[in-house]
Amino acid sequence: MSADWSNRRLHFIGIGGAGMSGLALVCDQLGATVSGSDRAESSYLERLRSAGLDPAVGHDGGNLPEDAEVVVSTAISTENPEMALALGRDQRILHRGELLAELCAEKRLIAIAGTHGKTTTTAMLIWALRESGDDPSFFIGGELPGAGADGDDAVNAGWGTGEWVIAEADESDASFLKLAPEIAVITNVEMDHHARWGSLAELHAAFESFAEPAKGVVAPVDPSLDVIAARGPSIRFTEDAPGPSDLNLVVPGKHNILNARAAIAALELAGLDTDQVIGALAGFPGVRRRQELKGSRNGARIYDDYAHHPTEVAAALEAMRSLQPEHLIAVFQPHLFSRTRAFADAFGEALTLADEVVVLEIYPAREEPIGELAGVSGLSVAEAAADHGGGMPIWWLPRADSVVEAMAPRLAAGDVLVTIGAGDVFKIGERLVEQCGRHAEQGQ
Repeated sequence: MSADWSNRRLHFIGIGGAGMSGLALVCDQLGATVSGSDRAESSYLERLRSAGLDPAVGHDGGNLPEDAEVVVSTAISTENPEMALALGRDQRILHRGELLAELCAEKRLIAIAGTHGKTTTTAMLIWALRESGDDPSFFIGGELPGAGADGDDAVNAGWGTGEWVIAEADESDASFLKLAPEIAVITNVEMDHHARWGSLAELHAAFESFAEPAKGVVAPVDPSLDVIAARGPSIRFTEDAPGPSDLNLVVPGKHNILNARAAIAALELAGLDTDQVIGALAGFPGVRRRQELKGSRNGARIYDDYAHHPTEVAAALEAMRSLQPEHLIAVFQPHLFSRTRAFADAFGEALTLADEVVVLEIYPAREEPIGELAGVSGLSVAEAAADHGGGMPIWWLPRADSVVEAMAPRLAAGDVLVTIGAGDVFKIGERLVEQCGRHAEQGQ
């Protein structure tokens, strides 16, 4: 029997994030009284308003109801005025992972974890279930087109009438260990979040704990994951299986083939007809900010991709290569000082899969360039790209305005420009497309 959420009052500090906004929307849908705040406007705040919520912009103690449970992510510090007030009042503090686990416990859970590909794999599962006539609940760290209640809007969460809940499981702060999946999907395991995990061995142990409660496990053919895959019924996936040799996907790239194989395996364990799943995935449109076509400029196609790890950057550029551009330009914004310090050389090498590279300054997100992170800069990535690039054009343009000014006159028919990163680099592509449209209206 489902829990009664009508007597819950929840206040989300940082409600504008992808994960937090999705949780807020579902809790509101289930009958809870929901409020929240974030430091700046975003598309997620607009979606919350469209659903009838009224999130505050800016953090202030006056936003916090006295009788609310307070939902936070790891990014919210005790210095946040709302968090400080909640602690002083001894209000209940819930980590977003705890709330997600509470919601997921109400249904049969397929949880998708991994360093790369978990958002797209989660989206593929949601898409295939919906196309198969099911109505799953879901939580995803991106926006899936057509997943809204009316089958049109791109949304990141929903509470359906079906028996399954599909949830992206985040290892960055170990919150995925709060989940108890019936089916655990692991796309891959690599070091990424160095501020949380001290070694690859520690990270592997965490993934073992994530998979422990599962009745079925999906994992790639990788010897380092043999222990994990030995738990309960398991299906191992490769580029060629399960499913037919040709999946006929719309989304490009070998990494998306792997994502689809993982999704097929998970739904086989869930008891769905494999042929039906494969047919549904053929129409999968992709997720926003994953090889997303933003438009064109001077005949050049402009894409955006959320890649923020060297493996992901390489996969994104290989996918762009499959579009057969005459000239491929990568515009990269490093994400986090800690990640840039750890992977500057690997980022530089991965970026040389393009024909021309632009590097911006780091998007700091939750980090400050202090202590051991002092002096870390995106310039190190540009220098690494130059070292690996064999004389290819490398631009160090820290500011977005400079990138737009430099790239706009260089784009031509046959080119592909892709913005890459987990920050706000996508706005560069949007500005290039918008300027082109404005010039056309003015007859320029």
